[in-house]
Amino acid sequence: MTLWTAAEAAAATGGEARGDWNVTGVSIDTRTLQAGDLFVALTAARDGHEFVAQALDKGAGAALVSHVPKGVPQDAPLLIVDGVQAGLEALGRAARARTDARVVAVTGSVGKTSTKEMLARMLGDQGRTHASIASYNNHWGVPLTLARMPRDTEYAVIEIGMNHPGEIAPLARMARPHVALVTIVAPAHLEAFENVEGIAREKVSICEGLEPGGTAILNADLDEFKLMADIAEPLSGSVIGFGQKSNDYKLLKISVEAGSIQVEATSGTDALNYCIQSAGRHFAMNGLGALAAVTALGADRPKAVDSLANWTPYQGRGALETIVVPGGDITLLDDSYNANPASMASALDVLSVTAAPAGRRIAFLGDMKELGPQAEALHAGIARLPALEHIDVVHCIGPLMQALHLSLPDEKRGVWADSSAELAAQIPDLLSVGDVVLAKGSLSMKLALIVDAIRKMGQVGPT
Repeated sequence: MTLWTAAEAAAATGGEARGDWNVTGVSIDTRTLQAGDLFVALTAARDGHEFVAQALDKGAGAALVSHVPKGVPQDAPLLIVDGVQAGLEALGRAARARTDARVVAVTGSVGKTSTKEMLARMLGDQGRTHASIASYNNHWGVPLTLARMPRDTEYAVIEIGMNHPGEIAPLARMARPHVALVTIVAPAHLEAFENVEGIAREKVSICEGLEPGGTAILNADLDEFKLMADIAEPLSGSVIGFGQKSNDYKLLKISVEAGSIQVEATSGTDALNYCIQSAGRHFAMNGLGALAAVTALGADRPKAVDSLANWTPYQGRGALETIVVPGGDITLLDDSYNANPASMASALDVLSVTAAPAGRRIAFLGDMKELGPQAEALHAGIARLPALEHIDVVHCIGPLMQALHLSLPDEKRGVWADSSAELAAQIPDLLSVGDVVLAKGSLSMKLALIVDAIRKMGQVGPT
């Protein structure tokens, strides 16, 4: 199906289309480019113009460029714009403008990607749904997601993230959501913010993009809830809270049963009970906020509850795997994609309640980045989390995690290593049959190397 014609893309961007082409997708990476894609020559670590010839050879339908690159014929299928980033943004805005889709935008210090995936699963069972892939939530990820949106989309789920003040509002105005959801506000990116209140103000600025009469859905259990609600109210048609302290969507009880959670909640005077296939209690809150968003979008909530029961976390985000090794199994909790203090606490909670009748509960924890002057104290503070009482051994990776390593009691203190690669080589000596293992750290700490080393001990089996 054609996503953009040359004429449409030129009109959207104000650029010059060379050739009468059409494209079926949009790509920024020649490694994953599909035949028929529009290749966008962004300038990041390297100038994307260097890869235009390769993209066209691989079957790209056209390329979005600011000039004709060296080695590319003058009559090649191109869309020439003044600036590639601005051109991508214009394409995203035009894609949003031409669809009648009901749009939800999600942000938060923790849980935005999982919540986005929950929403995509629930809405996808009710209509043509378009959602951000992976964690495409930044200044190029949001317009890229929008530019890829088919015009006949019925529901869209857009994830919006940030590293510095002032990033969320422009992206939200581009996405123009009908519903804006903030999952949680927690110490993250403190290098760029004075305090958590500053993070809360930035997160709730997602409401600046709301369509007229739109709905803001906020975590009522946060200390910053009133602050955010006061900011959101004049920007929205209604503010809805969710959590234990909310009467809108109230969380009553979470029961962990055989690796899943059963949740009892209410929506006003209505009972709202749902199941999630994970032992992570934090997913109960994500699910409650997602159900509030589904309802605000006008989708069928009972159907959404059924769909939510079939959602599971994916690799790097709390996925549960069984590794079949000689003599038995090792259970792996792969939460290696990223980390901050709130998500670290949630992951350790999951580990602490995951059954290990024949082995130990073991954590491999890597540095949490961008925490500013409080970084060492926040790492050391992990040792005081209640979940640690039920965890047998903690191995630490990175210079900041030395603070935790030194704070742990002797009986729980495992190995400290400077890098994941160094510790990955020791994995076979550190694990035994029956162990339940968590891998968690900031992306740059490469905890995926730990995960891969555990998988190589055996074969991935059914969970």
